[in-house]
Amino acid sequence: MLRQRVITAIVLLALLLPALFYPDSSTPFAALTLVLMGAAAWEWARLCGLGDGAARIGAGALVVLLGLAWWRSDGVPLPAIAWVVATAAWTAGLAGVLARGIDAWGRWPRGLRLALGWLALALAWWALVRLHVLGVEVLLGVLLLVWVADIAAYFGGRAWGRRKLAPRISPGKSWEGALCGALAVLLLAAGWVTVAHVEGGGWTRGFYPRLWQGGALGAVLWLALLTGLSVAGDLFESLVKRQAGVKDSSGLLPGHGGVLDRIDALLPVLPAALAALAWQGGQG
Repeated sequence: MLRQRVITAIVLLALLLPALFYPDSSTPFAALTLVLMGAAAWEWARLCGLGDGAARIGAGALVVLLGLAWWRSDGVPLPAIAWVVATAAWTAGLAGVLARGIDAWGRWPRGLRLALGWLALALAWWALVRLHVLGVEVLLGVLLLVWVADIAAYFGGRAWGRRKLAPRISPGKSWEGALCGALAVLLLAAGWVTVAHVEGGGWTRGFYPRLWQGGALGAVLWLALLTGLSVAGDLFESLVKRQAGVKDSSGLLPGHGGVLDRIDALLPVLPAALAALAWQGGQG
């Protein structure tokens, strides 16, 4: 299993890193991540109970439509209000679904679950590419937020976790772990902003200095929301998988499960990051 994880991680990095740092164009990154989102769309359709053939057709259609929309619009950013609305919808939706639990999710009409999931993937991909257009430093800051929150929550939960966050959905997660994740994100942001102030250069173009342009209090509140959405996004996919009776969203990534298993926390965070930048004056 460890060998599979390492090999898969190396292959993914070999594909993603050249696209991520490709000079003067987001097209390679957009194309590669669109393929990954298509795979996630296929996984989501199967989790909703769609047959494999229909899931492939639906995911393929989504990829084509998104690619055409990006090409025809030449990557023109969506209005800031779109990201604010998406963030509000994610926040309310996750709170409602997680509060009602696994069984209630299964009673939602399959077509509605399918459409909402594909819409969420489409918005996440558009936000992902838009963040890349704003700068690799901006995108990496958002990705680091999710990764740091997850790692800190894991180790903090193992060390101090007592109160379960959602025992029926994910027994390993605790309130103490989530708090550790939030504190780690604040430290990450404070460290980045401090280095940007001292060193200048490319650091000043990152996500956190842009977020701080609108004031420290607003930045901290947005970071808290982003961290909460990261945790909730992870819990939501766990809920969906439990309702579907599967351990992983698929076996596309040997040793890692499926694409959705790797990006679940990012789905609500990516649109919210653009909403945060727009709100704080960081040009989302």
